[in-house]
Amino acid sequence: MGILWRIIGMAADYPVRLALAYITALLAIGFSLAIPWLFGTAIDLMVGQDPVTKGFFEKAFSLQALVVFGVGILAVSLGRGFCDFGRTYTTESLSQKVSFDCRNLLYDKLQNVSFAFHDKEHTGDLMSRATADVEAMRRFVNMGMIRSLDVVIRILAIPIILFVVHWQLALVSMIFVPAIILRSSFVMRALRRKWLHVQEVMGQSVTVLQENLAGMHVVKAFASEDYERAKYNRKAEELRVEYYDAERMQGTNSAWMTLYFTFALGIILWIGGWLVVRGDLTLGQLAMFFLYLNQLTFPVRMSAQIINTFSRAISSGQRLFTVLDTVSPVSERSNASDMGRATGHVKFENVAFSYEDRSPALRQVDLDAKPGQVTAILGAPGSGKTTVVSLLPRFYDVTSGKITIDGFDIRDFTLQSLRHNVGIVHQDVYLFSASIRDNISYGVVGATQEDVERAAKVAQLHDQIMSLPGGYDTWVGERGTTLSGGQRQRLSIARTILIDPPVLILDDSTSSVDVETERQIHRAMTEVMKGRTTFVIAHRLSTVREADQILVLDKGVIAERGPHAELVRTGGIYQSIYELQLRPQEEVLLEAAVPAYGRAAL
Repeated sequence: MGILWRIIGMAADYPVRLALAYITALLAIGFSLAIPWLFGTAIDLMVGQDPVTKGFFEKAFSLQALVVFGVGILAVSLGRGFCDFGRTYTTESLSQKVSFDCRNLLYDKLQNVSFAFHDKEHTGDLMSRATADVEAMRRFVNMGMIRSLDVVIRILAIPIILFVVHWQLALVSMIFVPAIILRSSFVMRALRRKWLHVQEVMGQSVTVLQENLAGMHVVKAFASEDYERAKYNRKAEELRVEYYDAERMQGTNSAWMTLYFTFALGIILWIGGWLVVRGDLTLGQLAMFFLYLNQLTFPVRMSAQIINTFSRAISSGQRLFTVLDTVSPVSERSNASDMGRATGHVKFENVAFSYEDRSPALRQVDLDAKPGQVTAILGAPGSGKTTVVSLLPRFYDVTSGKITIDGFDIRDFTLQSLRHNVGIVHQDVYLFSASIRDNISYGVVGATQEDVERAAKVAQLHDQIMSLPGGYDTWVGERGTTLSGGQRQRLSIARTILIDPPVLILDDSTSSVDVETERQIHRAMTEVMKGRTTFVIAHRLSTVREADQILVLDKGVIAERGPHAELVRTGGIYQSIYELQLRPQEEVLLEAAVPAYGRAAL
């Protein structure tokens, strides 16, 4: 029930809409309950007229009373219709407001949690929570919160009215109530478990679909369409079966409710007719009894849907609030300050880090990178290269030790100001479905066209952009598929240049591009590295040889450090890497005749 109270609390953030929804619902119920009484009284009035014995004035009075009852029924029906419209409008508006808040809260949470959260969660499952689970919560606000009031009031009020009309007949109509209550309780518990599993399977199916679409090039390259189709079909079939079972359970419950009620109507019709014949019940009272009993069919039949919305809301709310209640290990301190423009003096002081449930990724790492220096990081896969550069912008927080910029602990600053001072050029470039201008200016509010063009020129990309039909307005397809690999990487460099960070992180891999494109990227990197404290996950000889210091990582520790010449003479891990990976590049560089560009010629 705690989950339902949280959803109700979100609806209570809109008190006017919530109050109007309940007021119009109550008025609609009141008008609806008045109609059977008016009909029953009018019937008794008509049946009681005797055209032979009654005089003219008595007939006129009866006719006038019938007109009054007719106008009254019309007015009450119009009032009920108006209030029903008001209830529908306000409840739909309220439910849409709640779903809007849920989506925004979830989206904001996903933006602010650390990489550790995203490492464990599947994108498809998160998408399912933002769509199907939010919709289930919206339906609860619309139907469960408001319409359940209608159900509860009718279930309580109509039996009382029936006992007032004829208590013996009312007792007969109530004999099936205990069975209905017991069955509803059982079904609600079963549906809650069933819908929770359905939502989980739905998230898994969306994950399969999302991974297939994202990896479509790999699927087609390996001719694995049939395999992927079979994999998705299995998950879709599981979802179909589970969804069918949940709907079957709900439908069966609704059918049993209808059966109970129909059987009760048959018994009441027989007993009621017998009472009318005996004179213990008037025709108007019998009609009134049946009209009220007919109104009771609504809550009886709706109870199955209400139970379903409650069950789905509990299971979906559980999945959604699990994300919203996640505590990110990377968070801002309450007194975090704005970093401003840093000089760029970076120090790691006895830093250790470990991912959840894994052995330490880094142990006792110390490094000192002064402003303007280039630090190259080498090591075998899994040695901790990416972890080192991921700690600097606080994608993860250190387990122990501290990282400082200009002598201040990076945890003392706001995340936004820190990350505006630390620029990153990834090897795997991600571009958004937007124009080239929008992709370059991403993250820089108020960037002018001149600023964008200046960054593109430094990244050696301006001329190629201008050769495109739309220039800077050229639309970039999903994940940048309309651009070449070299263009995407240079666009990423331009995006980083526009931020103008004093600290720069580069993944220096260009193995997937040709020599000429590599030359252009090298030239762009040289330009962007000037005057900045740069960390390079190095793969190329030229970068390593010209770096101010080289860090060789091995199993999470800095095994060797120093400049290129010194490490080659030492004869350790670096010399092995140099002989196996870097020395062969000398011949390639000579054949490509790559010219030198400044101090860090690439």
